[in-house]
This record gives sequence, C-alpha cells and structure tokens, in this order.
Amino acid sequence: MSLPPGFLDELRNRVSLSSVVGRKVTWDLRKSNQAKGDMWAPCPFHQEKSASFHVDDRKGFYYCFGCHAKGDALTFIKETDNLGFMEAVEVLAREAGMPMPARDPRAAQVADRRSQLAEVMEEAVKWFRLQLRTSAASDARAYLAKRGLSVEAQERWEIGFAPDARQGLYLALRQKGVADDLIVASGVCAKPDDGGAPYDRFRGRIIFPIRDGRGRAISLGGRAMDPNARAKYLNGPETELFDKGRNLFNHAPAREAAGKGAPLVVAEGYMDVIALAEAGFKASVAPLGTAVTEDQLRLMWRISDEPIIALDGDTAGIRAALRVIDLALPLLEAGKGLRFAVMPGGMDPDDLIKAQGAGTMKAVLDGALPMVKLLWNREIEGKTFDSPERKAALDKSLRAHLKRIVDPSIRAHYGEDIKQLRMELFGQRSRAAKPFQPGMGRGRNPRFAQDGPVTPMPSTKGSLLATAPERVEEVLREAVILAALIFHPVLIRRFESVLERIELIGEGHEALRFQLLNGPDADAAALYEQIQAQAPAALDALLARPHVQIAPPVRNRADHDLAEFCIAEGFAHLEASRGARREIAEAMEDIEGLADEGLTWRIAQANVARFSALAGPQGKTAEGVLASNGVQMDKDELEGARSLWDSIQFSKDGPKR
Repeated sequence: MSLPPGFLDELRNRVSLSSVVGRKVTWDLRKSNQAKGDMWAPCPFHQEKSASFHVDDRKGFYYCFGCHAKGDALTFIKETDNLGFMEAVEVLAREAGMPMPARDPRAAQVADRRSQLAEVMEEAVKWFRLQLRTSAASDARAYLAKRGLSVEAQERWEIGFAPDARQGLYLALRQKGVADDLIVASGVCAKPDDGGAPYDRFRGRIIFPIRDGRGRAISLGGRAMDPNARAKYLNGPETELFDKGRNLFNHAPAREAAGKGAPLVVAEGYMDVIALAEAGFKASVAPLGTAVTEDQLRLMWRISDEPIIALDGDTAGIRAALRVIDLALPLLEAGKGLRFAVMPGGMDPDDLIKAQGAGTMKAVLDGALPMVKLLWNREIEGKTFDSPERKAALDKSLRAHLKRIVDPSIRAHYGEDIKQLRMELFGQRSRAAKPFQPGMGRGRNPRFAQDGPVTPMPSTKGSLLATAPERVEEVLREAVILAALIFHPVLIRRFESVLERIELIGEGHEALRFQLLNGPDADAAALYEQIQAQAPAALDALLARPHVQIAPPVRNRADHDLAEFCIAEGFAHLEASRGARREIAEAMEDIEGLADEGLTWRIAQANVARFSALAGPQGKTAEGVLASNGVQMDKDELEGARSLWDSIQFSKDGPKR
C-alpha cells in the first residue's frame, strides 16, 4: 500500500531513535551524552565488547564503526526483527500511537473488525493462563513439568489451560462485555446447530497461543489431557484472523533469531518447537496441524534461504518430509533450498534433546542432507536394480522429478548430482587402457624418460586422435545424431528409449544427451538456447565438427522426414558395429579357455557383420533401394532398421505418429 506524503517523516519525529534502539542494546553511559542525544553502545549486529555503535538522536541515524551498519529507526526495526518495510512501519506506528492509513472506508472497516477479533483472542489467552494456576489444572501442570517445562518457560510461551466446562471462557468474555458474534467469529467458541448459546471450543486441554508475524494472537492450539480424546491436538478454526496454511507457530521470534544468523528449523508440533527454542535453537517453527503448504514454504524462505526440515524419524515423519520435497521442486529458485535432518531412532526433536542433549541435536542439524540426496534415497530405498528394466524405471522416475524443476540452472545441477549418485550406485565401467610410458623397451631416449605414466592434457584426452581408431566413426555418428536431434527436437520423444540406453563415448556427448532428455521437445529455439546456457562448451565442440556441418539433417533443418531417417540409420549403424565388437571380445575371452571350430566361426561371423555395418550399402551385393534423399541403402539393412523402430512410418506428408 502507498503511504500519504509526510507520514514517514511524522512517524520518525514522534519516536526517538534511541528509544527504539535502547530495547536491543545496553548504553555505555560513560561514553554517551544523553543531553545531546549522542548515544554509544556495543553493536547489536555483531559480537563486540567495545561501544562502537553510535546513535545520533537529533539526526535520527545510527552507524557502527565496526561492521558499518547504518540506517534510521525503520531500518533498525527491519534488520533486528527481520521484518519487511511495511511491517516495520506498522511496528513503529503502533509505538508512536499513529494509526496506519487505510486504503478506503471498506478496508478501514475490515481492519477495525480484525483488531476487535485480535482483542478477543488476547482476552482468551489471559483467561487460559489464569486457569493454569487453579487446582483444576494440577494434572496439566504435572504433565508440563514431566515434559521438562519450568514455570518460567510456561510464562515465556504463555501456556494456559482450558477447564472441562462447557461455557467457562464464554461466560468470562461475556462478563467483559464482548458480543456473541465476536466471540464466535474469533474461533474460541462455537455456536450449536440448535441456535443456543455459544459453547467453549477448547475443553480439558493445555492451550498454546498462536501468534502471527506481528505478534498478534490469532488462534489457539490445544493438547488433550484425556488419552481417549478424538483429537490429541486441536487448532482453532479458520477465521478472519487465522489461516492455518499461511501461518507458522513461533513465527515472529523465529524470524528475529534467523535475522541474527540462527538456522531456521522446521519441526512438526508445538512441543518440538518449544523444546528446540528452550535448548537454544531460537529460530524454530512448525506448521499448524497440517502438512506444509506452498504459502508456508514461501513464508519460510522469506525468513531463511535454506530452512532445515527436522521432522520426526518415524514413518509418518519421513512421509511428511517426502511430501515437502514434492511440494518444493517446482518452487526452487537460485539460493532458495531445503535441507532435511532425520531424527535417529524414530525420535522427535523433543525426545532427542531430552535423551541426548542439545549437542546431539546440533550435530543432527549440522548433518542435514540436501534435498537432492533425500529425493535419491526415496527412489532407491528398498529396491534392487539387477536388470536393465529396473534401471530404466529408476531413470524414468528421476527424469519426471527433474522436469518439475522450473529453473533450468537448478535442474541442470540436480541432474549432475543425480548422475554422480547413479554412477556410485551402479559402478562406473572403466574404458581406460593401460597408460603408455615414454621410453619403454629398447632405444629409450633419456630426454623423454620419466618415472611413472604421463598424464595426458585435457585437450588431448577429448580429441579424436586419442580415440581408438575403430571408434572414431562412432564418435562422429554420435555427433551427427545429437546435432540432428538438437535442430529437430520434435524427434526426441521418438528416439527417447534408444537415446537413453545407448553408450556415448564422445567428449561432451553425455552432457548434450542430458539436455536433450530434460529440455523442451517441441521448440528448437528454446532447446538450443537452453543447451547454449547449460552446456556451451559441448555444443560449440559438436557444431565445430566438419561431419556435423555437412550432414543433411543438420543443414536441412526443415526436413524432419530426412532427419528422422538419418537418425534411425545412425543408431542402427552404432548398434550393429558395437554388437559385433562385443561378440568378438566375448569370443576372444572364451578362446583363452578352450579353442574350437565354433569359436573360430563366431569370430569370423562377427567380423563379417562388423565390416558389413561399416561398409554401408555400396559395399554389398544384396538388392539395394534408393531413398527419397538420393542415398542408396541395402534393402536388408533398411528392413532391419525399420523393424528396430517399427513405430516409424513415412509418407509424403511427413512421419506418421
């Protein structure tokens, strides 16, 4: 909302800066001059013993000569209480006794109504706190003492007690002149269906006040004393003041503590938050009797960039954490994330602190896992990946989760982390040969002699010269296939399964495959822009290859039929040549044990198949066909490719889907 001209100036004039700052610091009276409004104190923004924080009351500004913090009263409130600008204005206006300007008469009426409801809630909190001291609350006091809450802690958290009476609170509020409609609208009492007098909503329960970010009481939470009660914990209903999906328990104190550097910890319930805060983890909050909502998640991120979700270690707590992951994935932004601290032994934070102390709790929080690790653990827990089909199912599930991440940079980093975790799970197949050592054997040249193998330069490792001679063509075929898919992304889904499983050996080809499988598959410009942003080096190296530049599916970017045919042909050649090589390698292994005519025949046939695949149709005598693009192909080879991708059909109007 906009503020009228002069409102902020009048606000600053009504409240002295020293009175605002004085609530947070202890003045050094030897160095300060109160008569002149020249005040000094240790800085509240960083730890120090000397008084280097200066307040000039006449000018209305402060400055720290240590950490260089500076500003006025509004800035001080914003920084120390971790508030937004308008929230700080409201706090200062309340202290100055100035009403906040209303947008219009209707808004003023609504604001007045909300103020009245907040006053009713404050009266209810006071009444419940008084009841905790009565004889009827002896069991409640014993329960709180058993949970380790001292009388001082009960006062700090304003804990109260609701006696098991139908109209105890209602009659108390009526005696103070509160109207029935306000009592019911506040949520502390309910109106029966038969139209009789309202009755107390909370009975026989320990009461926890729920306050908003401005410190106003907006609802109540009650813990039943009767073990047979239908609901162990009960929150107030949705009201004009209270929306449980948009608020957090202990919001304001946690925000202030987080503003001073404390990590934001998200627990499950009231007692967990209280236990955490009493143990020194002041920036602790909890959702209000519901699973974490999108609004609550955004509220957490306004308090802290990386909240720690510290839910119970039992099955329900783990399920709740996994629901948070599903909620958070589409909302992730750069710098905004989540970490997860799983309590050991099925305990909750309260149990852990009581059993092992705050030190153990800190160690658990310090060891909180990033969200990507918990996502990975969920997908692999209790599963065995002993077949290609199971591995493919894992990949498919992970890709579906990654696609829900909107930010392309975060999606790419998640993909890299998951790729690394996948390699650790399945093991990385090594293709490195025994390194060459200069000077080996006779005729050794002393100029090049050295101990141990020579480490190749990165540029050499990635070049075609470093690739085994028989695999150079494979690298080039991979490059043409990837380039064709980049410029014809509508074909990605057609070849998705074979693109996922095929081995890629070219430098940078893995990164390009990841982008193709996780990028837009209908917009060539958008896909190219994403790859250029996420894998620029791999893209530049790919497009610089002469074979790619002259390839028909790359040069003719409008002809999807031609591209589809060439991609299918490329995959067929790769699978044929690699299959032949595998067959020869297996036969060579077997020949070391027992050589016979069968093995000799296998090697011969594998070589025939290998050279046949590499030679292409021009080296064959079988019946040939002429493709629409002028390329001659062997008829048997073409039929083989068609049977491999039997879903691909061609017509003059384009590929049939």
